[in-house]
Amino acid sequence: MTQNAKPDELDQEQPQETFMSHLVELRSRLMKAVAAVIVVFVVLFIYPGASAIYDLLAQPMLASLPEGTRMIATGVITPFMVPVKVTLMAAFVVALPIVLYQAWAFVAPGLYRHEKRLAMPLILSSTLLFILGMAFCYFFVFRTVFHFISTFAPQSITPAPDIEAYLSFVMTMFMAFGITFEVPVAVVLLVKTGIVELDKLRSARGYVVVGAFVIAAVVTPPDVVSQFMLAVPLCILYEVGLLCARVVSSGSKETDTEDTTGNLTERP
Repeated sequence: MTQNAKPDELDQEQPQETFMSHLVELRSRLMKAVAAVIVVFVVLFIYPGASAIYDLLAQPMLASLPEGTRMIATGVITPFMVPVKVTLMAAFVVALPIVLYQAWAFVAPGLYRHEKRLAMPLILSSTLLFILGMAFCYFFVFRTVFHFISTFAPQSITPAPDIEAYLSFVMTMFMAFGITFEVPVAVVLLVKTGIVELDKLRSARGYVVVGAFVIAAVVTPPDVVSQFMLAVPLCILYEVGLLCARVVSSGSKETDTEDTTGNLTERP
């Protein structure tokens, strides 16, 4: 930028510099999040090891198979790649608080002070709810669904699931239940940011119930048990989100009043 630059040129350069600084900040945050996942992945790969992590993941399926039956691997490198993918998934879950913090730190400079106070509760609650969703899926849904499916298997066949197909199924279910358990956080954010009023969310209960069963029918296997296990918690968590949103919105009225009087309207 030269000293003889015209005012119009200065006005054009300033937005460009701001945009570039945002890109640099975004790159920095992404690199930190990826680095956290890689570090956790290396630690888990060394101990307890990729094979041990996959064996733990496969326990619900193995428990439903006939005694002595094992899973199979049809690909040449599948016995190596599948445990590595499982370890990477576990590393992402362990590093999820750091990933969420980096995402929040990127958008935090554009928020008010009272909005920043939501950072830690949102990060902790989002991480906890996602892990709870995966745990619910692993300890309850998998065992129930696999046992339900095994009861319909003809006696003339011996089930031997492929480990790659099993991993694909498990990751889909983990994501479905993990995201489902984030519904309270989504409801609180919608109300807190003023995007949707609490009364409108309450009046949309019927649509939420229908949508929950539609989503469950698309995501889960084509059996009634797994569909109910996803749809029912989604509806319950939606009600929990409405309750939390009412508590948060009523508790923040004083803060909002201070913002309107100009006490907290300055950006950082």
